[in-house]
Amino acid sequence: MKSNRKFTKNSAAFTGLEAAIVLIAFVVVAAVFSYVMLGAGFFTSQKSKEVVHTGVDQATASLQIAGDIIGIGDTTDAKLDGAIVTLSLTAGNNPVDMGKLVVSYTTATNYEDNIYSGATSTGITTASDIYNAGNSENGGYQWVVAGNGDALLDKNEKVQLNLPFPTDARHNVLGNAAGNLYATDERVGANEKVTLDIKPATGANLQITFTVPPTIDSYMVLL
Repeated sequence: MKSNRKFTKNSAAFTGLEAAIVLIAFVVVAAVFSYVMLGAGFFTSQKSKEVVHTGVDQATASLQIAGDIIGIGDTTDAKLDGAIVTLSLTAGNNPVDMGKLVVSYTTATNYEDNIYSGATSTGITTASDIYNAGNSENGGYQWVVAGNGDALLDKNEKVQLNLPFPTDARHNVLGNAAGNLYATDERVGANEKVTLDIKPATGANLQITFTVPPTIDSYMVLL
């Protein structure tokens, strides 16, 4: 009896060309998969790098004190009217925009959330001069060592912050009627501990703590 070989498996027709086509298909699929995985890996690595750099920038202080902190006092009322703080960049940090600083201060009896306007200020000769030229209630800044003339504190530059504390003179400077604008316990007096908190747009805050001398003079070294 003759056997039926019609449906018998026969691979004789599987040529080298077909094998090459299958091999190329496998290579292409593997290459695409590898490209996708490598791309995802590079993207993740770049994002991780950005996060690390951002974290370092936010955690690193970009400002430092450059000299004494000078206090301006009201000898009649024995109160501290303001402070002059000179700043410079810490080594290796990015420039700081002086228009975006926020400066607050805290005492045992009072807190002011911002005593800085972000505008340029005039020179200091009396207590009233600590207010900027625009008669703002907040102090401003002036360059001690200027560089390119913009509002950024750059390497090798120094800037002076003229910061006011609550005072009756502050009311008069604004052109308002003379009077006791602030309660007695809001004014900074002798032997009080004061903490200045200087907050740049990026980078860690610079905190400065000092104690007002027991005797208030027109000009004092606070720290």
